[in-house]
Amino acid sequence: MNKDRIEGKAKDIAGRIERQAGEWTGDTNAQVKGAAKQIEGKVQNALGQAKDATKKAADRAKASKPPQPVPVDVDSEESADEKRRSRR
Repeated sequence: MNKDRIEGKAKDIAGRIERQAGEWTGDTNAQVKGAAKQIEGKVQNALGQAKDATKKAADRAKASKPPQPVPVDVDSEESADEKRRSRR
């Protein structure tokens, strides 16, 4: 969970509270401000979710790369062949 998701959720909740308070008091200005803040919070939360999904996909792609081949040391291979020949 990233910063955008946390801040977005906080704005969403604050907007709901402000909108509801405006409904209870009959203050249409507070209702509009609360609804706007609520929408802003939902958009920011969605942006944070998209960032999380992108990061998770990148992490999965990075983890699923095939292992890189280990370079073969030619000298060691020749030494092994010589040891096998000398045992015969």
